[in-house]
Parts: sequence; C-alpha cells; structure tokens
Amino acid sequence: TDLRPLDILSEVVPPGGLARGMRVFQVQGVRGFRLAASRPRALGFPASRLFIHCDHFPEEFSIIVTLRVLSVPTKRNEYVFTLMAEESPGVLVGLRYAPDKLHFLFWSQEHASGWQTCITFPNVSLSDNQWHTLILAVSGQSFSLTVDCSIPKDVVVETPFPTSLSVKRASFYLGNRRRRKGLFTGLLRQLVLLPGADATPQICTALNFKVATLSVPTVLQDLPAKPASNEVLKYPYETDMKVTLGSRPPCTKQEKAQLWFNASQRGLYLCNGSTWISMLEVKQRLDYVEEYQNLVTNSETMGVEVFTIPKVGLFAATANRYTSPGSAIYKWTDGKFVPYQNIPTYQAQSWKYFTIGKKVFLAVANLEQNDRGQEFSVIYKWSRRKEKFVTYQRITTHSARDWEAFVIEGEAFLAVVNHRKGNNHNIDSVIYKWNARTGLFETNQTIPTSGAYDWEFFTIGPYSFLAVANTFNGTSTKIYSHIYIWLSGSFQLFQSILTFGAADWEVFRIGDRVFLAVANSHSYDSGMLAPSNFYTINSSIYELNITAQMFVKFQDILTYSALDWEFFSVGDDSFLVVANSFDGFTFSVNSIIYRWQGYEGFVAAHHLPTVGCRDWEAFHTTDGSYLLYSSAKEPLSKVLKLKTT
Repeated sequence: TDLRPLDILSEVVPPGGLARGMRVFQVQGVRGFRLAASRPRALGFPASRLFIHCDHFPEEFSIIVTLRVLSVPTKRNEYVFTLMAEESPGVLVGLRYAPDKLHFLFWSQEHASGWQTCITFPNVSLSDNQWHTLILAVSGQSFSLTVDCSIPKDVVVETPFPTSLSVKRASFYLGNRRRRKGLFTGLLRQLVLLPGADATPQICTALNFKVATLSVPTVLQDLPAKPASNEVLKYPYETDMKVTLGSRPPCTKQEKAQLWFNASQRGLYLCNGSTWISMLEVKQRLDYVEEYQNLVTNSETMGVEVFTIPKVGLFAATANRYTSPGSAIYKWTDGKFVPYQNIPTYQAQSWKYFTIGKKVFLAVANLEQNDRGQEFSVIYKWSRRKEKFVTYQRITTHSARDWEAFVIEGEAFLAVVNHRKGNNHNIDSVIYKWNARTGLFETNQTIPTSGAYDWEFFTIGPYSFLAVANTFNGTSTKIYSHIYIWLSGSFQLFQSILTFGAADWEVFRIGDRVFLAVANSHSYDSGMLAPSNFYTINSSIYELNITAQMFVKFQDILTYSALDWEFFSVGDDSFLVVANSFDGFTFSVNSIIYRWQGYEGFVAAHHLPTVGCRDWEAFHTTDGSYLLYSSAKEPLSKVLKLKTT
C-alpha cells in the first residue's frame, strides 16, 4: 500500500461519467453523491483494485469520510460503506450510522470465535443538514473518532483489529451491504482509506473543517464561481436550489449556490460563498429622498433600532427620554410603522437587538435610576406565546449609553457602555458573556472608558475588534478613543485614535477596503480658551492599512455636533449619512448624505432638514429602501424613502 491514500469513492466512478445509481447534488456550495437503492451491487468494486501489492487489510489505518446525513428514523441503520467477501453475507469491515451513534464493524477470525465486532461511538449527532468530516483512526485495541476536527472520542476494547484480515475475493460496496436495506440516504463527498497513519494532522489544517479534504473525486471538485461565457459543465449536477425573497440575506459558504430575488430592485443574485453576484439586475441609483412617514413618539428619541424577527415581521424600537409612558416598539404594518408595545424605561439611550440560537432579545441602555433609586439596564426576551417582549435579565449599569452584541468563536457576548458614575466619567465599561448553563449574561471583562458613548464590534478575517467612543474625561473632550483586538480570550489594546467628544463609530466595507468613521460631537477643554464654535468640527473616516496593521486617516468631513454615522448602499453605490444635531445656534441643522466617489472619497449628495438628529437607521422592505431618523429635541421621528431611477 506504500501508505498512499486509497480513494474508495473515486474507484466507483468510471472515467468521464457516473456509475449507475449515482447522482451529483450540490448543497451549501458543496457537491456530493446521492446513491440509488435499485442496484446496490453496481456501487461496488473488487478490493484488489486498491490492494495491488498485498491482499490483507492494513493493521493500522484511518478512514476519512465527508458526508451530509439526512434525518434517520430511530431504529434505522444506514451503511456508509462495507467490505464483504463474495461467498459470505458477513461484513469484513464496515461503517454505519444510526441516530446519534456511529458503528465501526470488523470481522476477526483470530478473536471472538470469528464473530463480528462492533465498536460504537455514542453521542455523534450528524442529522443537522450540515456537511461533516469524520476521521476514524484504528490501531490495535484503540479506536478514535474525530468529528469536524473537534476533540477526539477514544474507545479501547478487548478485541483488537485483526493483524491479518484477508481481502481475497472481497469487494467494497458504497453506501450499502450488498442489499437495499440500510442504504445510505444522505450525500457522500469523500471516502478515503489511509493505511498506517492517523490522518487527523493532515486533515485538520483547513479553515472549514466540516468539508476538509484529503482526496475527492474529480466530478465533485469545485468549479470556478463564474465560468466562461460559452463554457458547458463537464459534470452536470443537481441542487436543492432555494430562492430567497425580501431584504438582502447573508451570503456565506452555507448559502453558496443559492439564489436571492430582490423584488424592490428587480434583481436576481447568486451567492458565491462570500458575496452576492448579480445574475440579472436593473441597476438602481439614488435619485432623491422624500418624506414618507411622520412617526409620533412617546417623547424625544435618543436612539432607534430597526430589526426583523423571523416569521413575525419588521420592527423599530425607539429609546425615549421620559419614563412615562416609556419607550415604544413599532411594527411595520401595511407599509407604515404602527405602535405595537410600550416598555417602561428610564431616559433610555439606545436599544440593541440580538439572537442566541432561537432566542430573540432586545436590550435597553437606561441613563437614569428608576423610581426606587435603582440603576440598571434591562434585557428583554421575545415571548412567542405572548407575541411581545418580556423582562428577562436586569444588569446594573452606570448611565448606560449603548449595548453591543457579538459572537466570538461560538460564544455570545454583550458589552455595555457606562458613561459616568455620579460626576466621575472615568469608569469601567463591562463585557458580559452568555452562560448557556444558567441562561444568563455574566461579567467577563471590564475595560476603562471615559464618558463613553458607543461600542462598535467588527471582524477582519479571523480577528475580532471592539472600538469604544470615549467622549469626556471630566475636563476635556479631546481624548483618545480605543480599538481593542481579541487575543488569548480577552480584548487587548490595538490602537488609540484622538477624537473630540466621540459619540459613534461606524465600520463599513467598500469592496475589499475596510473603513471606520467616527462622529465627533464637540471640542471642549476646561484648560484652554473656548473656540469660536464648540460644535462645528471635523469628523473623520479612517481606513485599514494592511501593511501598517493600523487604521490611518482617509478623510475629514465638517460636521455639526455629529452623533451618528450610518452606512448604506443603493445598487452599486455606497453612502454615509451623518446625524448633525447642533451648530452652536440651532438644533435645526441639515444632516447630509455623502456618496462614495472613489478617489474623491465621500462627497455631499443630499441635504436633509432635521431637528436635533440623534440616530439614523437604514432598512429595506420588499417595497423599497428607507432611512429612519430620531430626534432628541422633539417627539417626532421621520421615515424617509429613497427614490431610485
């Protein structure tokens, strides 16, 4: 065998075509074989085609399988492969799957009086409609199973794998044991025998462990995402194609080869595993902005959060100033936001929507104490039975301004910005971690902040970052805001940027470029002469410089006590809208939409009259694209519709 990988799956596939009983399907951007039950013997071949120089099965080996399992009935077993002697119904070597179990079978004439031995690996759950890669390593009495390069499951038994298992006049059968009963009903992508070695170190180097590859038949290998104009597929394949309607869905490796139809833009898109590729589209351009809805709020609104609860609808939560009647949640109904639920809050500053598994949460940042002198912010959970948000967890905060929710390495986190404690602005803000056992958020890390207003989480490649907008240290707004990077289980300082009353960070991408915009609200220093205007100052856009491994200034934009940036796209065009709140004389100030103009940077395109503008949210429905702004100076927010050509 000279220790080369023996590709069992490829042996079944004749050159230039497929064996009878095999079809190629593509799911989540990955191809695999689906096997038919009509002719199980057609899915076999003599073992001598693999074991050319030796007619004995290896004593030590690994079996590598990449598969996608369908839901298997409770009492049913399905065979991934078998090795069987022609004259006997017994299985010499085999691998079969049952719900939450994997069985490895082998025949030993030397031990156990010639009976078949079954090694069972419990708690192996594969029926989740995802691709998985299994590595079974066998050596004597030791059997080790690794699923998706996770921690191995080790089993040691009395009966070792035989040292001289003859494969004379034996054949491999793919997905069956030479009869229709027990046929594998899922998709099979990889089945490799590696003699004499544990394959785990070779396999567990890929970024996507679930489809890690040692050897895959040519017919299943990926083709270019965009073939040449006249290219015909050499190997046709089928797919469980889904067409998604509505707003832009995520495009990851799981959605690869799926279609999205954008009714509002009359466009059809294909996911290539990372971005949506236009297949058919009427290119839209922003023409002008029109007033669409006056949204009367309970009181002045400090922040707004637009979110979608799957299978329920589109909502907007307003963070309102006054305790009574508190803050409100609105539901998009018949093309308008209508009142849906009131929630008691205490000078609410912002809302944050997030999910953990199937749980839906909404967290509010309260600035002031409640009627009993208690100061806390609250996490609400969506009740499917009541169809509203109910109190879930209270967390002690100090003049909280903002929540940020994020996931790192599969763990859920929630970070709060503590603005001040009494008159002390230099206090800790806190990062909480979800405890799946207790179902609560628990303190994970504290980070010193100065009158902070905002957290912004983002990822670049495999790295996770968290930026804080520091606003005031007790004497000056001219202070450093910080960007932290996740290393060795905690956030550590990555870069400091001088800001002026920073109120918001906004991260966005244009092509392969990564930008970070800061909204500077005002320039004040108790030890310096007062400037002619505290509020008319530059806000800045920074771009990630890969070579320098830091953000460098890209553009300054003159703003008027800017409190928020919001990035959005229309067609192929990218935009930034700024929340200008005060120019030193009046709160009736134009907020401005800037259009990305490449080499010119962002150029002012639309001037929008606003009053004490505090927050912007962009959202999409099947009827078009919208902007929602909240006013911190009047109980009226506005929905604006983006009119396109």
